Amino acid sequence: MRDILQRIADGIAMAANVLGTFVVVLLMAVVNYDIIARGLFNRPFMGAVEVVQFTMVLIVFLQLPDVIRVGRLTRSDGFLGLVSARAPAKGKLLSRAIDLLSAVFMGLVVYAMWPEFLEMWETRDYFGVPGVFTAPWWPVKLVIVFGAALSMVHFLLHIARPLIDGHPELESGS
Repeated sequence: MRDILQRIADGIAMAANVLGTFVVVLLMAVVNYDIIARGLFNRPFMGAVEVVQFTMVLIVFLQLPDVIRVGRLTRSDGFLGLVSARAPAKGKLLSRAIDLLSAVFMGLVVYAMWPEFLEMWETRDYFGVPGVFTAPWWPVKLVIVFGAALSMVHFLLHIARPLIDGHPELESGS
């Protein structure tokens, strides 16, 4: 069962990462268009700043689950490295505790953002400058909820992997 959940979560994370990469390409196109239009035609892309703000959040929360999946999340793990070198079992336990805390944090993000998503969905609230460029808020809120929830799943899968696979590293003390 965990293998099926792992494969599904991995596939969704990889697909979200690909979508995030397309958003990066879109962002590059918008910025380049704005630079060229501003420089050559004195006609900047109205709303470029809003598009950059919008897409930055999308990129982060679309690519975060896959970064967690492959173990490439940037963190300062100097202390964890020291503990792992001296006491490998305690280091692995500490690593799982960090993953658990991270999963809780992602759960809190989902808990906080879900009502905001529902409110933005109902009110059709938007950001930007009316008459220049506007976009609805709800897609951003939905991507934050989706990315945080999938990130939480991957943190929990990291914790569960050795427990389910029967690895003895948590049972033996060092």
